[in-house]
Amino acid sequence: MNVHPIHTEEDYRAALKVVSKLVDKDPARDTPDGDRLEIWGLLVEAYEARHYPIDPPDPIEAIKFRMDQQGLKPKDLEPMIGQLNRVYEVLAGKRPLTLAMIRRLHDGLGIPAEILIRNDDRFALAA
Repeated sequence: MNVHPIHTEEDYRAALKVVSKLVDKDPARDTPDGDRLEIWGLLVEAYEARHYPIDPPDPIEAIKFRMDQQGLKPKDLEPMIGQLNRVYEVLAGKRPLTLAMIRRLHDGLGIPAEILIRNDDRFALAA
């Protein structure tokens, strides 16, 4: 199978070519090509995570994104955040999320708590 770690950009580009060719074949799982694709995919994923990390989204941007996805208006967030003026303050970044808000937003909108808890330099996490 000739699999080896990805240490350099040159290794990375070569691995991407291998993965691309295997993806084009669309191999079934538990076949030699399927196994090769899985192994090379894991190597590429590990290299990218180490060399091209993606920062998690800002909590407020995550809320706005989910609102857009679900066609929600600020009023729809009242059960999770509080009165409408508080909703607007949170969405404008003028008020921090409290732990209770984070729990309700996680439950109500399905946003991962890790994203909502993310530390914001403007505020310390309110209790």
